[in-house]
Amino acid sequence: MSQRGSISHRLASGERPETRLPDAIEYGCGVTDVVERYLTLGLSLGRHVDGLVDSYYGPPELAAAVNAVAPVDPAELAAHADALAADVAGASGIDVQRRGWLSDQIHGLGTYARVLAGESLSYADEVEQCYGVRPQLGSEAVYAEAHEQLEDLLPGDGSLHERYEAYRRERAVEPARMVPALRTVIALLRTRTEALVALPDGEQLVVEEVRDEPWWAFNYYQGGLRSRIVVNSDQQTTAADLVTLAAHEAYPGHHTEHAVKEQLLVRDQGFLEESIQLVPTPQPLVSEGIAEHGLEVVMDDELERELDAALTAHGLDGDLARAFAIGRARHPIRGIGLDVALMIHEHGLSTEEARAHYERWAMSTPERSASAVRFATDPTWRAYAVTYSAGKTLCSRYVAGDPARFRTLLTEQVRVGDLPAAGP
Repeated sequence: MSQRGSISHRLASGERPETRLPDAIEYGCGVTDVVERYLTLGLSLGRHVDGLVDSYYGPPELAAAVNAVAPVDPAELAAHADALAADVAGASGIDVQRRGWLSDQIHGLGTYARVLAGESLSYADEVEQCYGVRPQLGSEAVYAEAHEQLEDLLPGDGSLHERYEAYRRERAVEPARMVPALRTVIALLRTRTEALVALPDGEQLVVEEVRDEPWWAFNYYQGGLRSRIVVNSDQQTTAADLVTLAAHEAYPGHHTEHAVKEQLLVRDQGFLEESIQLVPTPQPLVSEGIAEHGLEVVMDDELERELDAALTAHGLDGDLARAFAIGRARHPIRGIGLDVALMIHEHGLSTEEARAHYERWAMSTPERSASAVRFATDPTWRAYAVTYSAGKTLCSRYVAGDPARFRTLLTEQVRVGDLPAAGP
């Protein structure tokens, strides 16, 4: 998300931009002050890396102030993060949970600023300090067990890899049918989500097709209870994948969480820190955990039949019972994107070796493995891979089959450190 346009305009006009941070980040230790400083810190870091600010719908004057000065040196931003962390610890009028949540976020931003400033930090340390969990390579023995289960679910001739690809190819959705079918699936999941949590009046979303991106789908939360959901038609997508995608990006996943928290936390309680989503912080790990686990919370036999019928009406073969069984068998392999990142950044393997690992154990095409490497080496997203696997594990452990706990994840500020403590 680049905000350099207005700076260029000012330079062209002969006006010299200021090089310090706007005043909002420079002083004040009350709760309003520290929250505004946090927002300004995040927006200022976003000047250096496109996409680091995933979403912002906070006070427009703060964004305007950040945009009105030259990008601040990352080392200076790291120092401001340290000062802000100390002030949050002593701020008045803020409860323990909110204080801890803000402190976790600021620690992630400070870490990222130091990396941008050139500080030597291992990949694993960077991930842990940004997201609150330490990344680990998956076990090839566990992957092999998953392959054994898939042997039974994908009988036939040829290698398991060939059979899996044939299964996906036969059920691939033509790009022209993708968005219409996705909209129908989203509508069904919205009804189930409404029974789980109260959706705010006026929440809405649009769904669009995109191409040439390093990810499969994305939710651009725009504030005002609105989302723009895009799906990458370059990525092979099955009918069953559309259900997973709809649950992850819309209901009860990202759109639901953002809209509900905008209403309950930002509008009703004034928690302005929730009006920004920042990539290198613990916040998205919880968000991805919600999105990855949500389908399990709302799914039952009746909904499965409704979804099957909806996909059939669009001329698609969902075969959801079998698809979900294959998905459960593949679950231990879901974290293999993190393997790719660790192999490249932590263990010094080549991108070719990482791609070969991904293709073998994820039973992937060269195109999908190339996309995984592209994601793992993208400056914005390289550390992000941990959020999917660790987020799903920790959130599912926290929920432990209780819809009320999932509702807590959707409606309250839950810290990464809260999640494992809730598990067995």
